[in-house]
Amino acid sequence: MSLSYPIARRRFVAGGAGLVAGLVAGPALLGPEGAAAVPRPGAPEPLPAGLFTLGVASGDPAPDGVVLWTRLAPQPTAGGGMPERVVPVRWEVADDERFRRVRRAGTAHAAPELGHSVHVEVTGLAPGREYWYRFRVGGEASPVGRTRTAPAAGARLDRLRFAFASCQDYQAGYYTAHRSLSTEDIDFVAFLGDYIYESKPNPNAVRLHEGSGEPYTLENYRNRHAQYRTDADLQAAHAAFPWIVTLDDHEIDNNWADEIPQDPDLQSPAAFRERRKAALQAYYEHMPLRRSSLPQGLDMKLYRRIGYGRLASVHVLDTRQYRSDQPSTLDEANDPARSMTGEEQERWLTHGLTTSGTRWNLLANQVMWAQNDRTAGPAQTFDFDNWDGYRAQRRRLLEFFGGRVANPVVLTGDRHCTWVSDLRPDFDDPASPVVGVELTGTSITSGGDADPVPFHNTYDPIMVDSPHWRYIDNRRGYLLCAVTSATFEARLRLVSTVRAPEASVRTERVFVAEAGRPGWASV
Repeated sequence: MSLSYPIARRRFVAGGAGLVAGLVAGPALLGPEGAAAVPRPGAPEPLPAGLFTLGVASGDPAPDGVVLWTRLAPQPTAGGGMPERVVPVRWEVADDERFRRVRRAGTAHAAPELGHSVHVEVTGLAPGREYWYRFRVGGEASPVGRTRTAPAAGARLDRLRFAFASCQDYQAGYYTAHRSLSTEDIDFVAFLGDYIYESKPNPNAVRLHEGSGEPYTLENYRNRHAQYRTDADLQAAHAAFPWIVTLDDHEIDNNWADEIPQDPDLQSPAAFRERRKAALQAYYEHMPLRRSSLPQGLDMKLYRRIGYGRLASVHVLDTRQYRSDQPSTLDEANDPARSMTGEEQERWLTHGLTTSGTRWNLLANQVMWAQNDRTAGPAQTFDFDNWDGYRAQRRRLLEFFGGRVANPVVLTGDRHCTWVSDLRPDFDDPASPVVGVELTGTSITSGGDADPVPFHNTYDPIMVDSPHWRYIDNRRGYLLCAVTSATFEARLRLVSTVRAPEASVRTERVFVAEAGRPGWASV
């Protein structure tokens, strides 16, 4: 079914004056760096040592600046360990790693209401430039981070290089992929969801989650995020480049949909809403996000657009907060009223895709677009948590891609496997035109070390009946991408193991799409 655009605007459900649980300083009370503007009066107690255990990060690059992040947490998995007061944090941005030429500097305020996190929205920098940054509290300095601004709007770029990754279950293995990723020569990292996992500690796991069960409260989620952030390889990857992040399900609860948990018989609507508030606040506190993403009630604005001159636009999607509940049958999956994104975000996406003015349109997306049958032969079995559960909207968008969107490339996480697919409005019709491509990337660790033999025994027969699948693999790693005016190239970078702290890394395969030619040119 096709709908005309623009479609009816969905009201953005926000808490208005209500902020996330435990937050008492609203956006109007935040300073220019996005943290609490005024310290509380009174004689300050001494600060503990080891304030920068979680490292530093930058994100959401713009032509004139970036977001700089850190969080003060001397006891990272025990509530943070900070006194209940605002702490001034000095920040600096320089042209060089030794900070001989400081370009911007100031003081942010780390507030207990935001877990003593700091989000500095730096402006006044030059476009398309590399910078170094650091934080100071008293005599203690943070690690030094490196970042890069986006090019000027309308700039002609010869090349854009980036990586994307997802799904880094701490218990499933070591972040050997992040160690390799931190050494790549790229402009940014796109992380597409499942930054943390909400699962309880597993005594048989490679590494053990903190706590005694799943997180439900703000302190629980803070501790879980902090545990992940203490990993040295993850810190190195954050410190090396700006990140563009979005969440999926495990940052809150497996397979949640809007206000509906995976197990509504075990979590009441009210209890899940409180859990969602806590999880979103902790997510904001640990990500290099702008003040515009500060949670408001149940909602956190994550869909946004980042431009790279005339070459590429990155359209960041949110497929959790506004989606209809997952269907249970194919008939329900074909319901035109069922939505993965909500109407407002869909309207925002279609408008941006047609007005971006860039050569390539990259969609930073969580769950798989391409049809993914799970059964060989004429019978069909689907995971309705993916776009297979939202077929009418998927077809509507893919029909919109055809002839109206310049070179769409969907970048996807979630599957713990690499799936390289051509995109068609009707995957069951071989005559349906190819309108774009999708790269579903593998996981950093989730699923642990994979065995390709049973994977291919299962999916190779299904691939025969799925001509839109061009390549499949189930081993761990990330995708390294290079974009020019003529081509989009992706290299599948695989690690030898996630069960040991060190691993070898290799390029397993190269995938190429050509501008103006829908579908993968070579895989």
